[in-house]
Parts: sequence; C-alpha cells; structure tokens
Amino acid sequence: MDVTASSSKNGESARDRISRQSLHGEILTRLRTMIVEGDLDPGMRINEVQICEQFGVSRTPLREALRSLASEGLVELVPSRGAVVREFTAKEVRDTIVLIRTLEQFATVNACDLASDADIGEIRALHDAMEKAYEAGDRRHYYGLNQDIHTRLVALADNAALSQVHATLQARMKRFRYAGHAGPENWARAMAEHEEMIEALEARDPDRLSSVIGQHLTAAWERVADLFAETEDGAKETH
Repeated sequence: MDVTASSSKNGESARDRISRQSLHGEILTRLRTMIVEGDLDPGMRINEVQICEQFGVSRTPLREALRSLASEGLVELVPSRGAVVREFTAKEVRDTIVLIRTLEQFATVNACDLASDADIGEIRALHDAMEKAYEAGDRRHYYGLNQDIHTRLVALADNAALSQVHATLQARMKRFRYAGHAGPENWARAMAEHEEMIEALEARDPDRLSSVIGQHLTAAWERVADLFAETEDGAKETH
C-alpha cells in the first residue's frame, strides 16, 4: 500500500470538497440576496441558463443551491417549470412572524440569565455597527446586522433546537422583513425599537426585553401587512 499516494489523494479530495462548499455557499448567498432584495419576484421562474451565465458557474452547483433554498422555503421546485420563487400569502407571513415573535420572547428569559457580559457586549457592538449603517443609509448592511442581532439574541438562550427552528423561520421571512424597512418612517421606528431592545438586554430585564421584542415584531408584521395591502390595491387598479 502506497501511504504517500493515499494521503495525497485524500488531501486533494479534501481540498475539492472545500472548494465545492465555498462555491455552493457563494451561489446560495447571492441567490438568497436576489430574492430578499426583490431582484427575483415572487412567482418568478428562475432561469438557470441566465443565472449560470451571470454567475459564471455550471448547472450542478446552481441546482444544489436551489435545493437548499427550497429547504429554506424560499423557492419551490415545480415539475416542468423548475425552480420558482415562492409566493406567500399574507396569512402565512403573519403566522410565521407571530411564531418568530413567540420564539424570541421565549428566549429572553434564559438569555438575560445565561449571557455573559462579553456576550452582551458583542450584541451591543453589532447594534452600534447597525446604527452606523442606518445613519449612512446603507440598508443592505443594516439589515444583515439586524438579522445577526436577532440570531445572536436567540443563541444566548443556549437551546440548539430553538435556534434551529428560529433560523429556518427567519430565513423564510427575510424578503418581507427587508421590505418592511423601506421608507424613512418605518426604518426610523425599527431602529428605535432595537435601541430599546439592547437597553433591556444590558439591564438583564427579561420582562422588559420580552415586551419590547413583542412590540417590535408586532410592528414588523404591521409594516409588512401594509405592503400586502398596497399590492392588492395595485392589482385592483390594473383590472
């Protein structure tokens, strides 16, 4: 047995796996961003040829990424049509945001009790960076930090099952939560709500934090509900 040859072969295989994983992650991130930011509209069929040319990739890694997005609930794989950006009803969005709100409120009790000062300091740093993005009008960067804060807050509860369910639901709602920050009034309100959240966390006040999160995510749904209403009004005007 040639140990050297075997080790070399295994080493090349490992490098290939890392390369494929990196490519998969890049395609997945770019497609998810296109969906979240509205470049790919709900109900739109994703043109694989066009996306492959745009990204400079083959169909195999693209289809792997589409399967991942389907598992996240962002696209649907439809026979004879291929991948289609999933359409959500207002009720589906409302129900999901209500569940996210419940999960985050549940997490606050353990988060305030278990979090170290360093843990809370890291979330404060994310909040301060988010505030700078807000002041700079950088909505994309702001939203990424916003989602990180919600994820990290739930992670402080030290409950892997809770974090997994929350991450899945949060991924499905990214498009709507991102759209809900459109407009200066909505954005300013969301920023103010986050300021209250970080203050309650730093005070280790679970009741106050739960209340603020409840208000924040209730307001998030109200902002999204307005978008659904505008879409319905626009559809009526075209008929």
